Amino acid sequence: MFQDTIIPLDQWVSEAVEWLVDNHREFFQMLKWPVDWLLSGFEHGLTTVHPLVVIVIVCLLALKFSGKRLAVFSLASLLLMGFLGLWEDTMITLAMVLSSVVICAVIGVPLGIMSGRSNRFEAWLRPVLDAMQTTPAFVYLVPIVMLFSVGNVAGVLATIIFALPPIIRLTSLGIRQVHPELVEAAQAFGATRWQVLVKVQIPLAMPTILAGLNQTIMMALSMVVIAALIGAGGLGSPVILGLNTLDIGRAVVGGLGIVLMAIVLDRITQSMARKK
Repeated sequence: MFQDTIIPLDQWVSEAVEWLVDNHREFFQMLKWPVDWLLSGFEHGLTTVHPLVVIVIVCLLALKFSGKRLAVFSLASLLLMGFLGLWEDTMITLAMVLSSVVICAVIGVPLGIMSGRSNRFEAWLRPVLDAMQTTPAFVYLVPIVMLFSVGNVAGVLATIIFALPPIIRLTSLGIRQVHPELVEAAQAFGATRWQVLVKVQIPLAMPTILAGLNQTIMMALSMVVIAALIGAGGLGSPVILGLNTLDIGRAVVGGLGIVLMAIVLDRITQSMARKK
């Protein structure tokens, strides 16, 4: 029944991507530049500074927002990564995560605020976010490689697309959860829409926004191994190399580094949200 009426959607998509590559490659290279600049800055800073400086900064953040237990755990985790020979890969992964999270926050928080304040915009944005969250991560890799080639920048761009929806959704949720009576009280005292947003809605929604940032960080870390398939470095490289060579030890070491980093970043950002 269906053999004679197959819709050639795969061919249409391939032709569309090829047309974009042939006619608008300069535009995509222009999009690539700020990501490359941000990633290079983080990567250069984290890989050239002395490891003890990074360890002290992370431990101080953990101590400030969570307490002594997380500070000790962070110290032990970072020292273990260094003694396992994963320090450079860890810093590259951290640079990729920080770059993708910064760009996700810059894009996602304004979109979440617009979605939280406009039912029409939220109705338009919801199916887009649904598609972004349900599309398998591997599907992003082919068009990303065709449009932006391979490497760390391509991995960050794929990570941004994959990790963007949570911060948009939770920012929108946080804005909508602000009690209407508080907004009405601010408006009654003569506050403008901008003042209501900055002085009432965003401060009260900040714990939910930080929870969205936490989820974005976790999704970015989950993309590390997948991004290694398109030439991104970091902790995903030993996992992929171990998979290709059936070297279980190398794969376990790389996976352990990802797990430890995820725990440290997760606990710090969760503590930030609770304190807010």
